[in-house]
Amino acid sequence: MKDHFGRKIEYLRISITERCNLRCRYCMPEGSVCSGAETELTVDEILKVGAAAAALGIHSVKVTGGEPLVRKECGEIIQKLKGLPGIERVTLTTNGIFLPEQLGALRAAGVDGINISLDTVDRKNYRHLTGMDGIDRVMAGIRMAAQGPVPVKINCVSMKGDGDWQQVMLLAKELPVDVRFIEMMPLGAGKGFETEDHREVLEKIRAIYPEVQPDERIHGSGPAVYYRIPGFRGCIGFISAVHGPFCKNCNRVRLTADGFLKPCLCYDTAADLKPFLRQETEQGEKPLEKYMAEVIYHKPEAHCFETPEKVTESRKMAEIGG
Repeated sequence: MKDHFGRKIEYLRISITERCNLRCRYCMPEGSVCSGAETELTVDEILKVGAAAAALGIHSVKVTGGEPLVRKECGEIIQKLKGLPGIERVTLTTNGIFLPEQLGALRAAGVDGINISLDTVDRKNYRHLTGMDGIDRVMAGIRMAAQGPVPVKINCVSMKGDGDWQQVMLLAKELPVDVRFIEMMPLGAGKGFETEDHREVLEKIRAIYPEVQPDERIHGSGPAVYYRIPGFRGCIGFISAVHGPFCKNCNRVRLTADGFLKPCLCYDTAADLKPFLRQETEQGEKPLEKYMAEVIYHKPEAHCFETPEKVTESRKMAEIGG
């Protein structure tokens, strides 16, 4: 379906848990409190949302967290989402800590792609950023996953002073994986970190690899802009929400682990789907689908941190359903 700005919404990110085994400083630093398993949507409820989304024209799903692999039903959820009519792709974003043990189950479930979050390959810096000495497990998982057949991408948040994006980038030279740099969004704990401007990052890459060229091939459903470097087995991508906003082409909405539908990540407002998931309905009625369509239709035009004047307009979404 299309929202009221004419954007075609066809991508749903589903958080299946807020729980995480890491304490990344810009995401869930020490002392953070996250919701427990008792607040999470059941597998059946997630599938109801997925089916309603598919009926509205959404065909790509990303399973996320928290850390999705801490939820024991993660493989089952992926497999059952894949079986929904209209859902063409189901991919996963993980921090990679549990990937060595669970990679086989994910492949068996039919996952179409695995994104691994990794901001540094330096052991000391990894421990500083995440609170865990887990870099060996993550690198083992990446190398196992890169052996195929499921495509692998590395997501690296580019931070001034804390990350080492140059070293992470070299994974695309060593392995057949795409490395994507993500600008830090000024949300939550991330407000305390300064992002690297990707225009500057690209110029630094060009200084080292002057033959870098844009890559026009489709790498997925997201907004990344890709480049290829001669001699690299994978590509380099940029997701530049701050210095290269892509709001006018945004095609996604998000489902939180506790059942709220968020048309835009940067707004606190969200629509609670639980009453529609848990009510008895007559055969043929589709109140969940109708409600989701209304929420999606009122998706805000742009990030609130990018254009503050849009904040008031976006509050219409919070008023839907009272």
